Formats: sequence, C-alpha cells, structure tokens
Amino acid sequence: MDYRTSDTLPGPRSEDALPATATSAVKVVIVGGFGVGKTTLVGSVSEIRPLTTEETMTQAGVGVDDIAGVERKTETTVAMDFGRISINEQLVLYLFGTPGQERFWFLWNGLFEGALGALVLIDTRRLEVSFDVVGRLEERGVPFVVVVNDFPESPRYPMAELRAAMDLPDSVPMVACDARDRGSCRDALLTLMRYLHTLATATPESP
Repeated sequence: MDYRTSDTLPGPRSEDALPATATSAVKVVIVGGFGVGKTTLVGSVSEIRPLTTEETMTQAGVGVDDIAGVERKTETTVAMDFGRISINEQLVLYLFGTPGQERFWFLWNGLFEGALGALVLIDTRRLEVSFDVVGRLEERGVPFVVVVNDFPESPRYPMAELRAAMDLPDSVPMVACDARDRGSCRDALLTLMRYLHTLATATPESP
C-alpha cells in the first residue's frame, strides 16, 4: 500500500490536540525507584491518553531487580511514560516518567535532555531506593521536588523526619501526594512550578 496517498491513516485524536492558547511548554521528568508509582501518577494527571512502555516482569529480573516491598507488582516500565497537562491556558507541561529499575537507568540521560525540573516520587516503605535517585539529580544540577506517595499501607512519618533521613536541604520542597488522584498530582506539579519560578527569580548572592 502507498501510504503517501492513503486516506486511511489514523491521525491524532481531537482531544489530544495541543490547546490553541498554549504559548509555553515545559518538560518535567518524573523519577523514583522501582514501584513507587511513577506510571500511576502520569496516567492519573495526563489530559491525553498516556503513552506507557510497561512490560510483564519475567524471570530475567530475578536476582537483579529489588522487589522487596512490591512483590505483587507484575509489570514494569522499560523505557518511559509520557503524558501532558495544561496548567493554565498558556502553560503546558510534558511529563516523562523514567524506568525505576537500575538496569534501565542508562535511559535517563536522554529523558533529562531539556528538562527544567523533576518530581522525585518516594515510597516510605522503601525510602532507601530514593537515595541514589536524589544523588543523580543533584549531580546533574536538576531542580526537584520530593513527593511522598501516599500508599494505603505505607507508614506515616512527619515530613521533618523524612527530610532528615534523606538529608534534604530546607530549600527543597517536600509534599505528600496520592498518585491515583489527579488533583493531588496536579498540586505536586504546581509545587514544582512555583519552586522553579522561585529559583529563576532569586537574586544572586554577592561575592
């Protein structure tokens, strides 16, 4: 078939079209360890049908992937998740969710190109998996907000204790979020936008 002349090729859905009023677009990366809820967050908040690259977990990951605390998880992201949300009539966020398994972290290099900031999603049942994630962002100089995903079975800790455990400076925002709830996810993204604005308008310290 000559696809150049065919009129049967599917086009984008009308509901996926970029709003005509949009004047600014920002790339945001959603990062975190394995099984912390990145795919769920992107799917919950995206105003378009999200792109996911989830595959069924196989025996290839046995002994390689740390599934402690998420033993019931049967699928995992192997490349990225993608979604979009309009913050207002002018500002659009493009959301890129990273794979959480360390053997796929080499993909992060491309996903971070052009990103203005990141959400670091954490699970208080497995806080230790977030340490390397935060370290990589700090090495890259990528501004980020830490988001505590409110899993029903997760232990609750005061934010001050979590901040101390992660050795986060007071300047880095930390908020709670339910990755299943669109409004909660949107609030987390707004926190990141306000933080980025604060950084952009901060007066440099005198030498």
